[in-house]
Amino acid sequence: MKWYFHVIKNYAEFNGRARRKEYWLFILFNLIFSLAAMVLDSELGTSGIVYLIYAVIVALPSLAVTVRRLHDVEKSGWYILILLIPFIGAIGIIALTIKDGETGPNEYGPDPKGTIYNLT
Repeated sequence: MKWYFHVIKNYAEFNGRARRKEYWLFILFNLIFSLAAMVLDSELGTSGIVYLIYAVIVALPSLAVTVRRLHDVEKSGWYILILLIPFIGAIGIIALTIKDGETGPNEYGPDPKGTIYNLT
């Protein structure tokens, strides 16, 4: 949960780098909360309103952490646009976000595995 809240706290921070752990734990908890919102919608009969509100709230942090993750593998944040290519784009983003980040500083900032980002 620390990593999820770390991403939420950096709501619209597109600069810097995000390590794999930060990205994938955010994705995991985001999936869990999205499913919980869908179940809540089903139980309350709200036709997806709870899920829609949650999705809108986390849209910008999701985009920001993905851009920072791309920075960690030395790719421009504009690479996120490959998601516009159906199916192949999603596979491309997954491949890039699974890849280990560059060791040491790169043009996007210091190595996020340093002590400054260590939340564990």
